[in-house]
Amino acid sequence: MTSFPKIWFLRHGQTEWNAEKRIQGQLESRLSPLGQSHARQQAELMRPILAEAPACFVSPLGRAQETANIALSGTDFSTDQRLAEAHAGDLQGMTLSEVEAKYPEIWLANPSHLDLFCAAPNGEGYDSFHARILAFMQALTAPSVVVAHGLLGQVLRGIALGLTRQEMAKLSNEQGCIYVLEEQRELLLK
Repeated sequence: MTSFPKIWFLRHGQTEWNAEKRIQGQLESRLSPLGQSHARQQAELMRPILAEAPACFVSPLGRAQETANIALSGTDFSTDQRLAEAHAGDLQGMTLSEVEAKYPEIWLANPSHLDLFCAAPNGEGYDSFHARILAFMQALTAPSVVVAHGLLGQVLRGIALGLTRQEMAKLSNEQGCIYVLEEQRELLLK
């Protein structure tokens, strides 16, 4: 089991598309007013953490960048392409009910969002998604803050905790909080 430096993981705040149950993947959708409130909640939680001057890494997608600008209170961060959400191929831009209607066999075979995104026609797939997240984590050399996405967070947290893909898919996916990963344990700060 590989050990990683301490990670504070923040999922971006709610977006307009989250509220519509629309699949974003690597498409863009702005934070909703509730999502901006989620990021402000994270900013309060981050104050003592940022005093430790950890390295901060953020997904290149707008919703994570917007969250980081609020939650990290102006602290410098590095944008890392490996932190983009899973590319959900032909499902991107569709609502969950549209996916269920157009791709019933994929919908029924993949009850978790992680599996659904990774089964998307013309999508990234789980193996590639897992590999880029693991490569990012293996490059970490010190305690780090990561601002990214729900499914990316499930896989990143799962890798840190030594979970199977099925266990990762069952992890919570909250917004407005911080998941602290250290020594194969997870603590949720709210």
